[in-house]
Amino acid sequence: MSALKPLGELENAAEFVARHIGIEDSDERHMLSVIGAASRRALIDAIVPRAIARPAPMALPAPLTEARALADLKRIAGKNRVLKSFIGQGYHGTLTPGVILRNILENPAWYTAYTPYQAEISQGRMEALVNFQTMVCDLTGLAIAGSSMLDEATAAAEAMTLAMRVGKSKSTVFFVADDVLPQTLEVVQTRARPLGITVATGPAEQAGTAGAFGALFQYPGVGGAVRDLGPLIDAVHAAGGLAIVAADLLALTLLKSPGEMGADIAVGNTQRFGMPMGNGGPHAAYMATKDEHKRSMPGRLVGVSVDSHGNPAYRLALQTREQHIRREKATSNICTAQVLPAVVASMYAVYHGPAGLQRIARRVASYTAILAEGVKGLGAKVLNAHAFDTLEVHTADTTEQVLAAARAAGLNLRRASAASVGITLDETTSRGCLEALWTLFAHGRPLPSFDAFEKGIVSLLPDALVRTSAYLTHPVFNMHHSETEMLRYIRSLSDKDLALDRSMIPLGSCTMKLNATSEMIPITWPEFANLHPFAPADQLAGYAELDEQLREWLCQATGYAGISLQPNAGSQGEYAGLLAIKAFHEARGEGRRDICLIPESAHGTNPASAQMAGLQVVVTKCDADGNVDIDDLKAKCEQHSARLSCVMITYPSTYGVFETRVKELCALVHQHGGRVYVDGANMNALVGVAAPGEFGGDVSHLNLHKTFCIPHGGGGPGVGPVCVVEDLVPYLPAHRAAGIGVGTPRVGAVSAAPLGNAAVLPISWMYVRMMGADGLKAATETAILSANYVAARLADHYDIHYSGNIAGVKGGGVAHECILDLRPLKDSSGVTAEDVAKRLIDYGFHAPTLSFPVAGTLMVEPTESEPLKELDRFCDAMIAIRGEIAKVESGTWPREDNPLKAAPHTTEALLKADWPHPYTREEAAYPVKSLRQQKYWSPVGRVDNVYGDRNLFCSCVPLSAYDNAQD
Repeated sequence: MSALKPLGELENAAEFVARHIGIEDSDERHMLSVIGAASRRALIDAIVPRAIARPAPMALPAPLTEARALADLKRIAGKNRVLKSFIGQGYHGTLTPGVILRNILENPAWYTAYTPYQAEISQGRMEALVNFQTMVCDLTGLAIAGSSMLDEATAAAEAMTLAMRVGKSKSTVFFVADDVLPQTLEVVQTRARPLGITVATGPAEQAGTAGAFGALFQYPGVGGAVRDLGPLIDAVHAAGGLAIVAADLLALTLLKSPGEMGADIAVGNTQRFGMPMGNGGPHAAYMATKDEHKRSMPGRLVGVSVDSHGNPAYRLALQTREQHIRREKATSNICTAQVLPAVVASMYAVYHGPAGLQRIARRVASYTAILAEGVKGLGAKVLNAHAFDTLEVHTADTTEQVLAAARAAGLNLRRASAASVGITLDETTSRGCLEALWTLFAHGRPLPSFDAFEKGIVSLLPDALVRTSAYLTHPVFNMHHSETEMLRYIRSLSDKDLALDRSMIPLGSCTMKLNATSEMIPITWPEFANLHPFAPADQLAGYAELDEQLREWLCQATGYAGISLQPNAGSQGEYAGLLAIKAFHEARGEGRRDICLIPESAHGTNPASAQMAGLQVVVTKCDADGNVDIDDLKAKCEQHSARLSCVMITYPSTYGVFETRVKELCALVHQHGGRVYVDGANMNALVGVAAPGEFGGDVSHLNLHKTFCIPHGGGGPGVGPVCVVEDLVPYLPAHRAAGIGVGTPRVGAVSAAPLGNAAVLPISWMYVRMMGADGLKAATETAILSANYVAARLADHYDIHYSGNIAGVKGGGVAHECILDLRPLKDSSGVTAEDVAKRLIDYGFHAPTLSFPVAGTLMVEPTESEPLKELDRFCDAMIAIRGEIAKVESGTWPREDNPLKAAPHTTEALLKADWPHPYTREEAAYPVKSLRQQKYWSPVGRVDNVYGDRNLFCSCVPLSAYDNAQD
């Protein structure tokens, strides 16, 4: 009998690194032989400039097994204290239906999907988003709604700039009513300052006399006030301004809608529709507006078009990417939305339906009225005449005494003033909750009888504002109320989509890597999920430790001195970093520095963020190899030396190569007094290998939803930490509404919650904790190896557009992604990059990044998580497609009728009796043999983008449209 192995060896056998990285040792040897490199070390040394290579490894804790990492994180989570929250202020307890929790929020078919830029393989989640848009339109009474925003505060800030853009007023004043959520006011102030907008505050009744281009109202107000906004909105309109209403969707099931009161724009949060509070996020915010403003709305809009067979099909409307990333002319830099939380919110409405939502809302309103009557009976004064879910109660004791007594009883209340507390009820409020609240004001007196109130209670809603208009009348909200029906509906939608749980998603610049189950498990732990972001700090000790550790580890990964995790998208991290640079210059008396140099190859969010930060964008050239043109950069630095604020670069470059002169670039900008912003979009090629904070970067943002394993969720949530060098640390984002950074030079809040999308941070914590320094470096090197393997295998069939031109390396040597240039094939065959992208669907793949950063190309990023078998399957598909193009070039297939032009092929098209094409059904459906064993079928044919924009329709499709679809 053999001896048992020591415990340490058994634990190492389950090492997570080997599960995360898809390439085994024997695979690596084969890949290196194809590339022409002697070893992985030799390949990395040839591709990554030695001048920027890290001199020492990252100082990270030794990696743990999955079980031990979960146990350690559970220990940290245990330091959080979950009290019953009645704080309100935009965050509420909610009950996530189990069928939605298990089959959407915890289901990789939904959380590993990518942004729906490829419409044909995203029909399921886009239908869910159209449901979201319809829900928002119906409840707000406005004509059109987007498919989600980042949070309520940033949605309000976007609404402010929308009002300035589309309104006719010449004013630069924006009015915010004094009962708007305090975190919303702070984010609006942050956004307004660099744009030269003055934010005025005061009682809502002053809005019409403020001389403002727009006014923001809260409905109901933070203290619970429910007022008729109609006359106030009329006054704003009379003064030439636009009216924005931040509205609670659950309240709108009982209250007159903003649209009925004349509002131009409505914003808000959908958190209480099934998404846990999660210490502040992620939650899907919304924006709705009048029809005339639809082409100026920021963010994403899902519209209805038709496919090549005349059937209804969904697509992102008004462009295949967000319509407001217009480089230096942009009005918004929104990139990441909150798709997964938006899907949850829409399904919550589908599951409950209009009657169910109204039942929940009536219960909340009734309990609020019962609470008020009981409090009055105990001698306390309720300051609200009308209310939906929130009361402000005058305290006989000091406010601090009441708050302390509440905490001792396991309850959190809101400090409304020195003499009053706020109490907000929600879906989770019970009779026991009301009795516990009454006890705070009883001072030993008998508690009221709940039953006595319940029989004859009258709500505190004003009669004139009780809603009479219908909502959620579409059948989708009225036919899935049993769990059986709901389960099958969710499954039917996920079956239409292609996510990472089915196949490799080789999107360049997007890093679609493994989102391991062990990383995902903690996000629904109650200790992380059920915390209010404005709870007392001692209740958030676990989150504080998580925040501190993750920031420390990310500093090690990037070489920077300080990091804020507050930005809830990469775009927000960019913006916060530029604000920090701007604040630094201003503090030194150099506020004149307002020029931002950006290479022409940059991500669209870079110039958009610069414009929003009040900077003037000057574009610099790139050379023939895709590198920043140092001579042009030098000339621009000299020309604008006195006004130079910063340069924004992406490293490795957007073209997928390591620029050898990056240190020279940084030194040049520093010489002229500017700072260097290094976009962190391509950090998956750097972690453990090189650090931007060490080779000259001053600021970077990271995409935790790329490099550090938070899943894309169909287009959000994301986290975009902003990382800075030592002298910029004092300017990282504050959150003064939460008491953070008061009296400091820090820039204002950029997200509604102090820790942004806090609930998904455990994912990245788990990833780093299980990988360790060596594992993270190995992941980076394997990502580079895999990209070079793909380039080497495809180099004989497609032009590799940019590379390092490294001798002996087949494909030339690329970073973690490579660009396939299909432009010559358009001339020889008429086949476009889009045709190849759609044909890849027939092979079971999501297309690589299409026409970015170069039109007519595909940018491929395999990541370290994909096994060799999947890399070969993708390469085989691309080689087979090149063979199909050759048949077009030779005339075997016509230019306008071939498998690429007709792709993707649906089962309906293949089963028709008439087959008009010159290629066979088998060639259409099974171009390679392996598809016979496992095949993804596109639910629709190619979607007509032009038709969708010309006939913009963004709500649920009538069922009759499917009945009338063409054969």
